[in-house]
Amino acid sequence: MEKSRRSRIYGLVAIIVAVGLCLSIALGAVTAGFVGNYLIARQGRATESIQIAPPAQRLAEPTPEVQIVATPERPPATPDTTVLELEAKVEALLERVESLAAAQETGALDIEVRFEEIYDQVNPSVVNINVAVRGQRISPFGPFADPDIPDYQFGTGSGFVYDREGHIVTNNHVVEDAERITVTFADDTVVEATLVGQDPDSDLAVIKVDPQGLDLIPVELGDSDALRVGQTVVAIGNPFGFAGTLTTGVISGLGRSLPSTGDRTRGTYTIPDVVQTDAAINPGNSGGPLLDIEGRVIGVNAAIQSPVQGSSGVGFAIPVHLVKLIVPSLIDEGEFTYPYLGISGGTLYPEAAEAMNLSRTQRGALVVTVSPDGPADRAGLRPSTRQITVDGNRLPVGGDVIVAIGGHPVAKFDDLLIQLIRNHRPGDNAQITVLRDGRTVTLTVTLGERPTQ
Repeated sequence: MEKSRRSRIYGLVAIIVAVGLCLSIALGAVTAGFVGNYLIARQGRATESIQIAPPAQRLAEPTPEVQIVATPERPPATPDTTVLELEAKVEALLERVESLAAAQETGALDIEVRFEEIYDQVNPSVVNINVAVRGQRISPFGPFADPDIPDYQFGTGSGFVYDREGHIVTNNHVVEDAERITVTFADDTVVEATLVGQDPDSDLAVIKVDPQGLDLIPVELGDSDALRVGQTVVAIGNPFGFAGTLTTGVISGLGRSLPSTGDRTRGTYTIPDVVQTDAAINPGNSGGPLLDIEGRVIGVNAAIQSPVQGSSGVGFAIPVHLVKLIVPSLIDEGEFTYPYLGISGGTLYPEAAEAMNLSRTQRGALVVTVSPDGPADRAGLRPSTRQITVDGNRLPVGGDVIVAIGGHPVAKFDDLLIQLIRNHRPGDNAQITVLRDGRTVTLTVTLGERPTQ
């Protein structure tokens, strides 16, 4: 980044020096032209021609022998056409320098150059992933699959190089159930890949290519905890199969939730702390990196909210802090084990708080159900006992309201999920603070392991 700044400064200085030289040449030419015309004009005014009559005329005519004839004064000199053109060029150069200086002050020039640098820096690390998934070919003679004729469906997505050992990060839904995975790099090198590990509950997966003979360039991971709404972001991926596509935008929201892609028969789980962006994300971008202005990965592009399955300016990326937490486990063990509390719940609404004789401004995660004989049940957490109707919707009330876990405040249900995933492992004893009948109670819960089936 410092190198690029110095390059831009040197370039601006070079432009200014060039303009200075042009100005010197132009002013010299103009001055020379004016001086030359002035001397010629002055010489014309001071010179008088003396005409002496020939001898025969002098003898025959009584006219004076000497006739003084004044040379007419020259018209004022006008600048040469070439000089005018040079002056116009100098003016254009001056305007260009002023515009460059203004762009430098506003950062407009910086951001354009930075996008180019990010692309050059990161695109070699972004890959196009193609998968073949065995499907079912329906017989034209009945609603039964023909087992003798395998049918394949094909899909495409994106990913990025995680390390020099050949590990590549992508979305779980890109490679789920794939029987064949191929990876295409930015230089059009195509290699086959194998699935190393997958986690449906975070929609992350790791595949691997043989690193021999490949110039693998790992990405740099950023910090999703430091993100702010309004920050400039860049997405690089393969939307609709158009490899190496760069789109730009801003972070348009933080702390969103996405449903996991896991088997819902074992429970419904959500991905917390998701990053929302208005950078164009389309089918094929899944698994590609969302980058900050320094070219560091801050998220893995995963989903869009759109009625037409195309970019509507609302895209979502899995935060990089989940990548840092989950991907090493996927590489080492093939899976990630989540801590398990054994409840379902939601964010406490003001109407529900009021119905429970709490302040409407009270924040927290309301416990709605407790799994029988689960960790929360054994620790004594209480579920909701009744419902109220608000604007035609049924809201549960009456259960414990979790306001802290492990000393970290809980203002909404996602806060509880984030703290569980980040700071606890199965078997840990977690201190959970709840509001119960207007009193504060602290319970110790021995966390279990999230069910896989």
